[in-house]
Amino acid sequence: MSDSIVGIVSALKSEASCLMKLRFPLFKIARIAPTTRLCLSGMGNEGALKASEILHEYEVDALLSFGVAAALDNKLVPGDLVVPEMIYLNGIQMPVTLEWRERVIRLLPSYLTVAGGTLAGSPAPLFSRQEKLKLGEETGACAADMETAIVAAFAAQKDIPFIAIRAIVDPLEFSPPRALLDVVYADGTTDIVRLIPLLFNGSVPFKTLFHLGMGMYAARSTLTKVVEKVGLSFKSELTDRSHAYVQTENKEAASERTD
Repeated sequence: MSDSIVGIVSALKSEASCLMKLRFPLFKIARIAPTTRLCLSGMGNEGALKASEILHEYEVDALLSFGVAAALDNKLVPGDLVVPEMIYLNGIQMPVTLEWRERVIRLLPSYLTVAGGTLAGSPAPLFSRQEKLKLGEETGACAADMETAIVAAFAAQKDIPFIAIRAIVDPLEFSPPRALLDVVYADGTTDIVRLIPLLFNGSVPFKTLFHLGMGMYAARSTLTKVVEKVGLSFKSELTDRSHAYVQTENKEAASERTD
């Protein structure tokens, strides 16, 4: 029996750099280990879906969402790790592959702060404490990002194993300014020429940019430690397909899935 191939979806180049040092364009598959493939999706739902489809066409056996997330819980700070049991998207709770998740958790160093629970999908960046609190109250999630839920939904649809590994980049009390989105490319890199005027007119304060940089540094440090301890295979070689189902309160839909 051949080894299973895990496909990793990361949105940002800064996330992907924790897995490999070479840069590559969006939606190209990179072979980062004998049984691991990486696809850079860019920010947002559309890119996450496209990357998942590309990896599935490549016949990967499992999917992993790897990157950063925003805290919806004031207990979480930059650098804390979220390895959720459930993914929330539009009223639907999707479980991860718990056996796979537990294998990863057992390998993590004790000095990392690791949270479980629910990770929520957000269709857009969260620019304020109020937006984060609202999403947390609606979903019961401790953190959110814009890609994981789409990858999880695709994995459930295709009946392949899935987990998410996300490090907190911004806490509940701090969010990126809306103006910054206009100068950031889909892969997270910044147009410096367009950023400079925003710094000098106060639209993006220097202090804010410093906090964002420190948050990303903490998140990337955690993700790098995860890779060092778990390995680029992410222990996917023992994963089976029996987990993939979607939990909803719609009994009719559940009945159709079991017919």
